[in-house]
Amino acid sequence: MASHGKKYQAAIAKVDRDKLYAAKEAIELLKDISYAGFDETVEVHIRTGLDPRQADQQIRDVVVLPNGLGKSVSVLVFAQGEAAEAAREAGADVVVDSEDIVNKIQAGWTDFDVAIATPDMMGTVGRLGRVLGPRGLMPNPKAGTVVQADGIADAITAAKAGRVEFRLDKTANIHVPIGKISFTADQLYENLVSFMLAVRQARPAAASGNFIRRVTVTGTMCPGIKVDPYDSALTL
Repeated sequence: MASHGKKYQAAIAKVDRDKLYAAKEAIELLKDISYAGFDETVEVHIRTGLDPRQADQQIRDVVVLPNGLGKSVSVLVFAQGEAAEAAREAGADVVVDSEDIVNKIQAGWTDFDVAIATPDMMGTVGRLGRVLGPRGLMPNPKAGTVVQADGIADAITAAKAGRVEFRLDKTANIHVPIGKISFTADQLYENLVSFMLAVRQARPAAASGNFIRRVTVTGTMCPGIKVDPYDSALTL
């Protein structure tokens, strides 16, 4: 395994691996040690105490980050008739109201970030589960991506404004982007706080003991920085 380069080594030398940083301090340090020649994505990784094998210990929810994600979000909508027209007017990038696009997705095309559907289109969506499911693109009522026709515009607006879906993976972890390294420290901090509070609000009733065990913030090329999960700004 190749060793990390000098810039990475210089960055990691500034991080105290044994310290739990306050959220604001962690964000400021992350910006300080960023060295990539591109606008890195900032991510949060949470280790939970949940058992993902238990149906009553699942988490799947959404949060709209106050400062967005720093990228344009491509939204695909499954709708027909007036709902399809409303989706176009609201700024949907692709509206699936023909078999041509369905066939294209069935063949593996997934060049979009969020998929939204009206309930009457879920039969069509179900046929695409093998393509959409593994990529986390399957519309779901709990995630706010299966909506009535009169809610299409709001769902599209939320998706493009920085709506982030988060869910527990098979290893009891949650991973999400919260912005770009070019954001100000305040913008990233506000996004981090909003996300963490949303996760705490989504805590399953069956969760017991230490719900959030570890929180790490990192950039695409940066070493991880441990955040104190009990920082008062991150608790309800």
